[in-house]
Amino acid sequence: MNVEQIYTGCLAQGAYYITSNGEAAIIDPLRETQPYMDRLRKDGVKLKYIFETHFHADFVSGHLDLSKNTGATIVYGPTATPEFDALIAEDNQIFKVGNIQLKVLHTPGHTMESMCLLLIDENGKEKALFSGDTLFLGDVGRPDLAQKATHMTQDELAGLLYESLNSKILPLADDITVYPAHGAGSACGKNMMKETVDTLGNQKKMNYALNQPDKASFVKAVTDGLLPPPAYFGMNVTMNKKGYDSFEKVLNNGMRALTTDEFKTAAEETGALILDSRSDKIFAKGFIPQSVNIGLGGDFAPWVGALIADVQQPLLLVTDAGKEEETVTRLSRVGFDHILGHLKGGFDAWKNAGLETDTVKRITPEEFAAKVKPGTDMIIDVRKETEYAAEHIENAYNKPLAYINNWIKDINPKEHFFMHCAGGYRSMIAASILQARGYRNFTEIESGFNAISKTNVPKTNYVCQSKVFNV
Repeated sequence: MNVEQIYTGCLAQGAYYITSNGEAAIIDPLRETQPYMDRLRKDGVKLKYIFETHFHADFVSGHLDLSKNTGATIVYGPTATPEFDALIAEDNQIFKVGNIQLKVLHTPGHTMESMCLLLIDENGKEKALFSGDTLFLGDVGRPDLAQKATHMTQDELAGLLYESLNSKILPLADDITVYPAHGAGSACGKNMMKETVDTLGNQKKMNYALNQPDKASFVKAVTDGLLPPPAYFGMNVTMNKKGYDSFEKVLNNGMRALTTDEFKTAAEETGALILDSRSDKIFAKGFIPQSVNIGLGGDFAPWVGALIADVQQPLLLVTDAGKEEETVTRLSRVGFDHILGHLKGGFDAWKNAGLETDTVKRITPEEFAAKVKPGTDMIIDVRKETEYAAEHIENAYNKPLAYINNWIKDINPKEHFFMHCAGGYRSMIAASILQARGYRNFTEIESGFNAISKTNVPKTNYVCQSKVFNV
């Protein structure tokens, strides 16, 4: 028997590859399936089952392409209603893979069809729990995503989750290994650990959600402080439930190299958004007007999903040389399939053709320290509220990047402001969106608060409520 966690950091997502005696199972696969196909071929095993712990909201799974390419059966938990051929398991149903067994534990709460899979080894011992979004390390799945589909409140769903955990998970042995579907950084929970594997016994000790004295306390604890889910989540659920274009088709479209003339025409005629995935440092020095910068080097796909939101939005790509395929792949993982192509030769080709370019007014932290008048100049901090609360520039306003589509309308285009994040990645995203919408009355600060904190600019951890932007 072999169990392998395939962890994708930019999505904070764990897929699982399990083999035993010539057979294999894959749990919650990513959109692109070729790596799985290569691994199956290398190991000389046959894929028997593709298990989906639930209809994922934060990424598009590879279940359909993988089933088509291997003939493996797609398995969902009880009550699931996919619009394609799949086996809907019963609670406690056993699936044999080689010499091991995977037992379905129906655990509604995060979603109604959510299930965990309990691995029973060749000797009949319960060894591991693939907990999906039911149980994370340090947290549990957020109970607010299935409200529309179930006509239930988040409190009612949280109550179901409490019952699932107490009846199905907590009675299991402490030495069982927990393999969750997500880790720190995922929007599917709020308090996840950076570790991606743990024992159930340790989770019973330290996971705040598993240590509530009663259901009412649990409901309050897991629903307190939940931020609104990213707008693309519902669209990804629909794709996972109804189906989607093959990854190969999406990749072929995205890998279409467009000349500057073709790119310009496509932008003008289709209403496509120009997405520039180069780093913030390179983007600041020159880009195609109206481009939105979301650097490939950060949490690229989740930020695209959170800020562009509509997965049907046509996209034209500007990338670093050789990064075209990676950009398309990561976009497809969150359902952005309508990619018209990329600019052949990248931004240099555009510039060399003598076409119009734009820049962002960016200054160093030292220049900022010399120019800023504390208490007089407006400063916008686009970090998360928790980062801002820990320490921030005195009198700075906190307007998190995640909610720019809400707060941008409150910006006075005639009033200048300075803007920063932690390291420059998020503030450049905000800068590009602001300029694309006609705002140019700001100065963005390179390297963000990490560098500003080393200057003599006054800082504090006192949070004045009027300075925090509430959504």
